[in-house]
Amino acid sequence: MPTTKLTPEILNAAILGMEVQKEKLAAKIAELKALLPGGPAKTAAASEAPKRKRRKMSAASRARMAEAQRKRWAAAKKATEPAPEEATKPKRRISKAGMARIIAATKRRWAAVRAAKAEQEKAARKKVAVKKPKPAKKPAAAAPAVAQPAG
Repeated sequence: MPTTKLTPEILNAAILGMEVQKEKLAAKIAELKALLPGGPAKTAAASEAPKRKRRKMSAASRARMAEAQRKRWAAAKKATEPAPEEATKPKRRISKAGMARIIAATKRRWAAVRAAKAEQEKAARKKVAVKKPKPAKKPAAAAPAVAQPAG
């Protein structure tokens, strides 16, 4: 081999190239084996990964599992259905007398609120009316000069 430095990129490229060649060779080998008596059936099965065996279950086991699943579904549906007694209850309504009491109480409360507000406004106006601004003091002016008679 030459003494050039092999970088990971060069090594990866070499691996990819060889894998492509390997696939081409495998395809040619498969073509040649297909020409042999016995056909490619054995090689195709051998080249693939072996499949896992399926678990065998008897018909009775499958029937028991199906019945158990049906029971689970029935229980789930039963839990979500509403009770018939709740659906038949009539809707509750307030009587006319009860509604009249509620209306009267509401009117009394609002009357009290309005009265309190009027009292506050009245008290505020009274305070403003009571407080009169004091007149500002004027500086003392010099006494006017009295004219003396000429005489």
